[in-house]
Amino acid sequence: MVTKNIMIVGVGGQGTLLTSRILGGVMLDGGYEVKMSEVHGMAQRGGSVVTFVRYGDEVFEPIVEEGCADVLIAFERLEALRYAHFLKKDGVIIVNDQRMDPMPVVMGAASYPENIIEDLSKQYKVIATDAMAEARKLGNTKVFNVVILGVAAKHMDFTPDQWNAVIERIVKPQFVEINKKAFAAGYSL
Repeated sequence: MVTKNIMIVGVGGQGTLLTSRILGGVMLDGGYEVKMSEVHGMAQRGGSVVTFVRYGDEVFEPIVEEGCADVLIAFERLEALRYAHFLKKDGVIIVNDQRMDPMPVVMGAASYPENIIEDLSKQYKVIATDAMAEARKLGNTKVFNVVILGVAAKHMDFTPDQWNAVIERIVKPQFVEINKKAFAAGYSL
């Protein structure tokens, strides 16, 4: 299998690292070689967090180069816009339709771009979902990242049982059931 490249982008505290560990775990269980790398900006202050997950028969390095990502999973609209140039021409963006103002916008030094999803859709295949609303229905907004992962999983070659097995192994025991429900909610969208 040719190497596949996935990027997960978000803001500090949104669960990008847990999401990448679940993703990598499923791929390892699927028999693939996996390499992961994390780039933390000012994560604890709401800055960008980027995780690269590469998998295939042979993977030589963990970093995804610009124009090479098969999938971009974005936990926020502006992060999708910020990293869209990493996608291949036939790549797909799976984006949480949520707005989180970065510090320059909060301080009034910049404005938040309008129509991000619509503009990205002119150039890329975009799957937008309100994962936060789905997480609210489950009673825990912290699991919105696993809702998005469920949406992404529908477009991958792994069964829900494979995903759930990894969630059971990686997530803290007290949060396993809510994360499995979040995954199922995303998978059913």
